[in-house]
Amino acid sequence: MIVRNVNEVVGTENEIITDNWTSRRVLLARDGMGFSFHETVIFPGTETHIHYCNHLEAVWCVEGDGEVETVADGRKYALGPGVVYALDQNDEHWLRGGREPLRVICVFNPPLTGREVHDAQGVYPLPAATEQEA
Repeated sequence: MIVRNVNEVVGTENEIITDNWTSRRVLLARDGMGFSFHETVIFPGTETHIHYCNHLEAVWCVEGDGEVETVADGRKYALGPGVVYALDQNDEHWLRGGREPLRVICVFNPPLTGREVHDAQGVYPLPAATEQEA
């Protein structure tokens, strides 16, 4: 059994901080669960282009506000506590922070290794099999 407190991730290599968000990666590929599990805080007033070509992601909004806009059709969805969205078609999108920090819980498949950040196209690279097993 794996038991972790997200607070144990704060300040470690498994907490990634960018100009737009902080991601606390609680379960990773090396844990062998077949998915990774993260708590992410989107900073107010930010805009992040994301296109997970190599991953599927489900996001549960638990606190704050924001918006997600799909690039293909320009549809906008308000985000707030209780909203879940799933990028089941590797949907290219914009994620925007609102007036308050948006705290979300995310699940990725395949799992992340822990150090990923978006490249210029908004993509996380697909990890090599050896990295997933490390």
